[in-house]
Amino acid sequence: MSLIVPNDLTDDNWRRAGRAMVAKALSELSYEQLLEPVATRDGAYRVDLPGGVSYTFTAQRGAFDDWRVDPDTVTRTAPEGDHPAEDPLRLLLDAHTTLGMTGDTTGHLVRELTATLAAETRLLGEDAPTAEELADLPYAELEGYQTGHPWLVPNKGRVGFSASDAANYAPEARRLHRLPWIAVHRSLARYSAVSGLDHTTLLAGELDADTRNRFLRGLSEQGLDPQSYVLLPVHPWQWDEVVLPTFAPDVAARRIVPLGDGPDLYRAQQSIRTFTNTDRLDRHHVKLPLSILNTLVWRGLPTERTVAAPAVTTWVTGIAAADPFLRDETRAILLGEVASVTVRHQELEEITDVPYQYRELLGAIWRQPLEAQLDEGERARTLASLLHTDRNGDAFVAALVARSGLGAEEWLRRLFSALLPPLLHFLYRYGVVFSPHGENTIVVFRDEAPARLAVKDFVDDVNVSATHLPELDGMPEEVDAALLREPPEFLRQFIQSGLFVGHFRYLAPIVEHHLGVSEEQFWSMLRDEVLAYQKRFPELADRFAMFDLFTPEIDRLCLNRNRLLLDAYRDRPERPHAAVHGTVPNPLHQPGAGEQ
Repeated sequence: MSLIVPNDLTDDNWRRAGRAMVAKALSELSYEQLLEPVATRDGAYRVDLPGGVSYTFTAQRGAFDDWRVDPDTVTRTAPEGDHPAEDPLRLLLDAHTTLGMTGDTTGHLVRELTATLAAETRLLGEDAPTAEELADLPYAELEGYQTGHPWLVPNKGRVGFSASDAANYAPEARRLHRLPWIAVHRSLARYSAVSGLDHTTLLAGELDADTRNRFLRGLSEQGLDPQSYVLLPVHPWQWDEVVLPTFAPDVAARRIVPLGDGPDLYRAQQSIRTFTNTDRLDRHHVKLPLSILNTLVWRGLPTERTVAAPAVTTWVTGIAAADPFLRDETRAILLGEVASVTVRHQELEEITDVPYQYRELLGAIWRQPLEAQLDEGERARTLASLLHTDRNGDAFVAALVARSGLGAEEWLRRLFSALLPPLLHFLYRYGVVFSPHGENTIVVFRDEAPARLAVKDFVDDVNVSATHLPELDGMPEEVDAALLREPPEFLRQFIQSGLFVGHFRYLAPIVEHHLGVSEEQFWSMLRDEVLAYQKRFPELADRFAMFDLFTPEIDRLCLNRNRLLLDAYRDRPERPHAAVHGTVPNPLHQPGAGEQ
């Protein structure tokens, strides 16, 4: 066996990735108040750590009292001397007692940070496209050039993947795959779908006739009744690492039967477990469980929510179809999860308080394809892509603004008017929120100007009001059982923390630096968009107060604190949620200003 080292895994790329991660770690851990920088002079700060070690840097403070550390200014001072800080693993070892981390968490985190750094080097190759070149890429291909979650430091840890797994299946690997299909006996598998999409109809749309016949003939030739089985794709890694060893009794008894590869090529999206069909853009996106720990959770498919996915889609899309503002004016695209298969593990699911990863091992979700929802002349990109800067330091968003021919402020107004009104309407009118972070939120462009919103991932990320609202009275029981109900002050956080803190706090400084729109003006324009919506619908004044987006402060959600201190790498029966630690200023609040 020959040993292969990736071409991009060079000392220069490692140092560049390391500098960026050190700055990100200092920024985010300081924002979450795990580190406490002290000012040494205007714009300069120092973090003191045990053993006579300190880190000095220059930084700007953001609207949420957040930190933007300049990577090129960070210096590590220690008894042995001063050096540019390029090693986030050294920072972790210097700071782990200050951070309050246990030895086992620190050890796991070293591996996860190293894997993240290795993934970053793939994005720093000499052949990496410029911002201008990225603007020409279609939606699915652009996904392979994004840097991942802007908030979480170990955002590409993918615990469970080997180096060759990452080289094959990670989005930045940009590989195309044919998905293997399996047949699962109906005693284990449950198929759910929106009205009119039975299993036969789904397969007719996803597989050509020759492939369908080949799969069914394969079952018949083994003496099995095809009508007794549900067919679904499986991630190749999941089959090898999880299904075959964990479901071995079912494979032996031919309750699970491999059928062979489907003909179409698929590309992994940033969410890593969701695939886009690149041969047939009219065919569904496919979401498959992947038992790796990435960001905060194991990336499986929760059984109960997967079963309910089509019902949730029917309910959410029904709201939009019956509402003239959503249907005719904003024309928001709701990428529904229209069919699903769940497969039970007979023993694991009987265990009380079994770790949640063992209830999410096998299944599939089919989501409506994005391209099929676009009008002629439209194109789509994730909101996350607007945070990208290329190897030369040029911003992707600046390339789009230049192509549009619009001024920067007008382009931003169109961005806000595309995104905010449908999200606000779902919240205020119906007490329903999506999780509009950069990966779930998609911007639809016309002539490179933002035109409307597309949003995805309903079953995992839609939440509804725990406070009674008459608009929720008709919610089907199956949907009600699947969706989390939250109090108003928590529900509004999906917009405040998911969109404003989780995305716009990173976009605002990029816009200021590359487009010349000050951060103060950025937040003022965003506030104006919320007020414009409220002026349009004055009859919802009680809801504006209930879901108040203008409070002086908002809760400080802490994603890294969750990984480092709370859940860490421990198994638990339920998926973890972001930690809350204190509050931060709300840039949409204006003291003394009466809201409309």
